Amino acid sequence: MEYDQLEKNIIDMLEEEQIKLGYIEEAVRLYYPLKSLNRFLGTDADAEEMTALLETFAEKQKERFGEMQISEKKDRFCLLIPPQGAEYVHEHMGDNQFLHALTKAVSVHGTTFEDVFEVFRSFSTQVVIEKMDDEDYDYLVYFADGKPDGYYYCLTDEGGHIIYHRYTKDDYQDLF
Repeated sequence: MEYDQLEKNIIDMLEEEQIKLGYIEEAVRLYYPLKSLNRFLGTDADAEEMTALLETFAEKQKERFGEMQISEKKDRFCLLIPPQGAEYVHEHMGDNQFLHALTKAVSVHGTTFEDVFEVFRSFSTQVVIEKMDDEDYDYLVYFADGKPDGYYYCLTDEGGHIIYHRYTKDDYQDLF
């Protein structure tokens, strides 16, 4: 069983949190729908089977992430990453310049969509920007070639403040 995509996603989520909020040695809960976990693992497991797969993953990652706890309710899984996992990511995370720049841009009140688009454009000529017809989001932005980042970013303006949510491509396609 290959757990690489799940491990990468966990690290990416912890790294994003630390870039946004700063490093704090604390437990973090990450929530995943069963469908997403099946994609990460290349499986078609039901909830019970996925629990077993995640327990195996947790055991293999124990040295890095510590004693992870796994729970499930209605095909939604919670992975509780202990403080050791946050510390591991803090000590080993790379310098994600794109995410630092994006976070800095959206942290300022009065930032415009064009300001955010320029952050993307400063990292690649392969930026796709699509106006969304959705009540929650105004724009979808992503890198067509997946570099420097393979996530899909949904942007919205909330009272003069741009916020984003990022999704894997498959999760975005499931939602929209």
